Amino acid sequence: MKSPEILSAIPRWRTASPEKLLESPAWAMPCRLGDEAETLRVADVKPCDTLDLSVLLDGERHVLSIVDSPRFADLHAMWPSRADVPEQILLALVERECGVLLQLVENAVRRQLKIEGLAPEGPDGRTLFAQVEDVVFGLTRSPMVEAALGQLRFIDSSHPSVRAETLPAEVEYAAFALPAVDMAALAVGDALLLPEVGSVPPRLVVDGRFAVDGNGVAQFAEDGRCRVVSADTRTAALGELFDAADGTPPAAPADCSPLQQLHLVHNGRVIAVGHLDRLGDQSAFLVETT
Repeated sequence: MKSPEILSAIPRWRTASPEKLLESPAWAMPCRLGDEAETLRVADVKPCDTLDLSVLLDGERHVLSIVDSPRFADLHAMWPSRADVPEQILLALVERECGVLLQLVENAVRRQLKIEGLAPEGPDGRTLFAQVEDVVFGLTRSPMVEAALGQLRFIDSSHPSVRAETLPAEVEYAAFALPAVDMAALAVGDALLLPEVGSVPPRLVVDGRFAVDGNGVAQFAEDGRCRVVSADTRTAALGELFDAADGTPPAAPADCSPLQQLHLVHNGRVIAVGHLDRLGDQSAFLVETT
């Protein structure tokens, strides 16, 4: 599995609304500013000094709020006195100077943009302010805008806020088939041989969804086998999973130690509690309670 597949397998991310995704500090949409490939992100601050345009996006009316930038040289020079400039001249200057921004907005929402004129009102609390390099702009939200921009594929899995998110995890030491009749007959003092222990490295099972080992990250699902897992609880950061998916697995779980508390699990249900013991020259799960 790759990082995007891992993220999309987690319910809170998979079912997140476009609005919620846009609220994430990890939102990062690839874009082009002129000829340069860049990344569009939510602006750090909401500017209060803007040039507000009434625009149509395939007929849907919005307010596009432009923030002063040296990139738009003539508009930048005129910025302090723009209130004294006739509207037609100001709009012509925007069309000439801000073409890269207008094209960026068109490409981002996949709608044709048409400038109607100056907007009678500026941005409101629903305006989304975004930034790419030294260009900051605001666009009023709508279901169409949020659907175009608020997509899971635009969440940057390398962002610290995503990497630091944790999921419950358990260390799996062995997995084996056990007939139903034997499971039903398990009793205190029974011993189940575990030839894997000491010969097969343990793996990490995260959130009941991912299996992490030296080969990377794979989807996990209960398959009817019994599993011997650590009884102690731990967590795994998403960053660890992303790194493992990219070929850098997390530190290997410690080998099972004698008398360590263990759970015998079948289809997600603990059916016995016990510990590691020796039976002759073999490791074994010794049942303490069922």
